[in-house]
Amino acid sequence: MDRDSPGGALILIDPPLWPARGRVWSHMVSDESFAELHAFAERVGLPPRAFERDHYDVPEELYAKAVALGAHEVGCQELLLRLTRAGLRRRKAAGRRGEVRR
Repeated sequence: MDRDSPGGALILIDPPLWPARGRVWSHMVSDESFAELHAFAERVGLPPRAFERDHYDVPEELYAKAVALGAHEVGCQELLLRLTRAGLRRRKAAGRRGEVRR
């Protein structure tokens, strides 16, 4: 498996399909560590507030930049599967369904 980012983590991004707050978003994750994900997100230009539990919300206009910097394009289900297999999946707390952050 190709490991492009510093430290060897593979950064994954799904297509910009998720509408919210008047924009369309992707999700970006690491299959290895949050430290690698945070470092990569900083290179993309994402603010810390874009991090939610286990992923970054990436606006459509930054998708191409993330890919150009080395994020690997995967489908939504593949992204979730790889995040879960890596042991980095953090589910929403019980009783907070439907709660909107930000």
